[in-house]
Amino acid sequence: MDWLAGELADIRDKGLYRRLNTIESAQTPRIIKDGRELIHLSSNNYLGLTGHPEVKRAAAEALHKYGTGSGGSRLTGGNTDLYNSLEDRIARFKGTEAAIVFSTGYMANIGTIAAIMNKGDLILSDELNHASIIDGCRLSRAEIKIYPHMDVSCIENTLQSSRHRRKLIVTDGVFSMDGDIAPLPEIFEIAEKYDAMVMVDDAHATGVMGRQCRGTADYYNVKVDINMGTLSKALASIGGYVAGSNELIEYLRNRARAFIYSTALPPSAVAAAKAAIDVIEDENPARKLWQNVARYRRGLTDMGFSITSKTQIIPLITGDSKRTLDAASDLERLGVYASGIRPPTVHEGRIRTSLMATHSEKDINEALDAIYIVKEKFRL
Repeated sequence: MDWLAGELADIRDKGLYRRLNTIESAQTPRIIKDGRELIHLSSNNYLGLTGHPEVKRAAAEALHKYGTGSGGSRLTGGNTDLYNSLEDRIARFKGTEAAIVFSTGYMANIGTIAAIMNKGDLILSDELNHASIIDGCRLSRAEIKIYPHMDVSCIENTLQSSRHRRKLIVTDGVFSMDGDIAPLPEIFEIAEKYDAMVMVDDAHATGVMGRQCRGTADYYNVKVDINMGTLSKALASIGGYVAGSNELIEYLRNRARAFIYSTALPPSAVAAAKAAIDVIEDENPARKLWQNVARYRRGLTDMGFSITSKTQIIPLITGDSKRTLDAASDLERLGVYASGIRPPTVHEGRIRTSLMATHSEKDINEALDAIYIVKEKFRL
């Protein structure tokens, strides 16, 4: 194992070494890190529901009734009645016939893609899709065509000459690093024309996008065949899901290895996710999120940033890895915690910032002041 030291040294030399950051408080707009209070601009807790009283109450009640762990996989002893309630709730929320919950969003993607696609099939995948989609495609043994980011003409050109048995177009709904939105109406039109399935990863859109906050399909008012998402972002818990037809969900229960061979989620996590959906529909916390996004975007635009994102994820492009790390470090020194993202996760380094519904006007203004100082120093 002596080779490991050399590999780690190479990672450090390239400015790509990753360190864990330890947060000493809840996922609130202001967190404690290394004993300091920082404005949190790096959370996927977009609606602030990890601290909502109803979500915490539901988790606590489930913890008291069912204990800390599930005790087994969904198909052995881990499938509590809470699961049935959550899956029914997800299906109603997403407007589908049924839903299935996986232990993580990563498991949902690799399990679903590998189950429905096989040798002799064709997958068209956006070049900026999440790593879990990429890995699911590889596990499937299908032929994979990576199309340029959101390039629908490339999708159509590829499908025109396809003689494959099954064809799947898979894309993020909201892309996690750039905050842009997949062109689902155009993708759906092409898919219908060439008899292809469409799968959308709505991890960063569920609970946030659309008139009813159901995600990108709701945003565009279209229906997709396979609607995947996570419970770990706006839904304030942990896990992943797939929503779709009764036949799709029944098939995944029988064929998705990531579902069959994984331990079920703790009951408290299942209960929390269901309560979060109830809060989203009853209270519409996304309204406050979009007010915060508009204020933040306006402030960045006024100081000279070119902002193309239309979502709560707004990247600040920094360039090379060293500048990215230095800019993130300076922001933290000025009281703002925001992650510096480097290759190979992205093509170009950036500070990935994201807003929460629970950020105050004071939080946003102070964050903008710090960003202005860093922008001027690094000429961003």
